[in-house]
Amino acid sequence: MDASTEASRIVAEQPDTDTIASVAWMPTSKGLIAIGSKEGRLELFDVEGGKSVRRFQGHCKFRTGALAWNSHQQNLLTSGGRDKLILHHDVRVREPVAVSQGHSQEVCGVRWDQSGTRLASGGNDNCVMVWDPRQPSSPIIAYDKHLAAVKALAWSPHIPGLLTTGGGTADRTIRFWNTRSGSTSTEPIKTIAAGSQVCNMVWSKHTNELITTHGFSEHQIMRWSYPSLTNTAVMLGHQQRILHLALSPDGQTIVTGSPDGTLRFWHPFCGGGAKVARFNTHGILTNPFL
Repeated sequence: MDASTEASRIVAEQPDTDTIASVAWMPTSKGLIAIGSKEGRLELFDVEGGKSVRRFQGHCKFRTGALAWNSHQQNLLTSGGRDKLILHHDVRVREPVAVSQGHSQEVCGVRWDQSGTRLASGGNDNCVMVWDPRQPSSPIIAYDKHLAAVKALAWSPHIPGLLTTGGGTADRTIRFWNTRSGSTSTEPIKTIAAGSQVCNMVWSKHTNELITTHGFSEHQIMRWSYPSLTNTAVMLGHQQRILHLALSPDGQTIVTGSPDGTLRFWHPFCGGGAKVARFNTHGILTNPFL
């Protein structure tokens, strides 16, 4: 979908028995996107050509709900699945090049840091783990302070080693962790009571601010200033929990997706975070600047 022209087209379709569970653009290519499915399929698609260019050995009938590219190892794609596994794929080959196993339930979030040297994962077991790709068989750090599943993960681009995580409905907190080498503490350095399920988060590229998206009951988008942890904006519009969040390459716009059937585009770092466009699931622009 093109936010400027309102045009949309089908990139990939799944069989009637399957649905798309995760997507991630390859950071070094404007035309390649990884797609994971409920039935464990994992494929790399050429958007312009409208075809699959690689199918990977994935999570074997288990949902592939989390994807993350390593921006420094350009061909490295990491996936998390309902089979409790984290698979590392070199997109030039079909078989995974490494497997990380530590979670006792579904892996619902994975995120590489900016240096490409640390991977964070969150699971339905309420745990957060940090991995070193040189020793993928076991985590180097494990945090167990959340009281619900951890899907939301984000590394600060401004403070090396600062990891932010968000908990689900029974937790409703945002926690900040010092993962730098030498830190042995398993306690968060800061905690925010968010008041609702934390679904996703992303740091601003240009300012020391964090954007979070939420579920019941407000389904809101919130902006936080760090390190004061001041809530500087609340953005409303979605009618159901905001399960998906992406930041534009220039760091100025975010897009949010929800089961309410809409994609919404926002300028979250402009004043109060005014909404700039709203899309329904068919790609038709509705109520612009609402």
